[in-house]
Amino acid sequence: MLIVALPGGIRLAAALSGLLGCECSPLAVHTFPDGETSVRIDAPVAGRRVVFAGSLHHPDARTLPLLFAADAARELGATSTGLVAPYLAYMRQDARFRPGEAITSRTYARMLSQSLDLLITVDPHLHRWHALGEIYSIPTQAVAAAPAIAAWLVEHVRHPLIVGPDAESEQWVSEVARLAGAPWTVLSKKRHGDRDVSVYALDQAAVESGAWHGHTPVLLDDIVSSGETLVAASAALQHAGLGATICIAVHALFATGALERMRGAGIARIVSCDTIEHETNAIELAPLLADALTQALASP
Repeated sequence: MLIVALPGGIRLAAALSGLLGCECSPLAVHTFPDGETSVRIDAPVAGRRVVFAGSLHHPDARTLPLLFAADAARELGATSTGLVAPYLAYMRQDARFRPGEAITSRTYARMLSQSLDLLITVDPHLHRWHALGEIYSIPTQAVAAAPAIAAWLVEHVRHPLIVGPDAESEQWVSEVARLAGAPWTVLSKKRHGDRDVSVYALDQAAVESGAWHGHTPVLLDDIVSSGETLVAASAALQHAGLGATICIAVHALFATGALERMRGAGIARIVSCDTIEHETNAIELAPLLADALTQALASP
């Protein structure tokens, strides 16, 4: 097997190659003055399973090099081409919300499925699609970050109260809480715009009963971009008298100024899984991804 690091994916690729005992090579990418891109794989690929590694945030700039490289690997004799992308882009648009809109999650899945034989990712944003197999025609595996998050909580936070910012987060928040042996709850959220979010409806009976007294509130969210949801959720928790909040994100997209706004809102600590390289990374997922890749390649 050969692990090929996509742009920005060298740390992940090196971790996978170390865990799996295989060769790692960065993808050479050159951009011409007119904006076109040339790619080159600087390692032999004939007769080898080639696995590209790297997240697909800012996907418009990252996808074409991936497609070019996957096609080149096939032409050069690779036996298969796979992708380990901890963050998978273009999952948000899962319906035609206005007439004439493209359902980009389906279109993107079709493009990747034509160029790859395998896809492994972490906690993709599944809402109206219930599984990646609904839109991807290749074998896929969605690795859950919950075990790694729970392990981090057990080691670093005494008496956590796991809090989801909205009803959509209930399933995975409850799983993290189960693994960490901690209580949990979810808030209600209403989004008025990209940066206008209301969070309310904390379980007041539980607050008044004192059941959460002495617990540290830990907000969990799969994707943090503007940070407004977590700012509003933290304010609701502080208003209820639950004290300073810790926030954990699986995918740290963090738009410009988001981290500063969250810190300015009184959030005590912000950590993330390393699906996207960011200064808040504290939870490593390479071991889970290496296990998933090994299992996927062993499947008939």
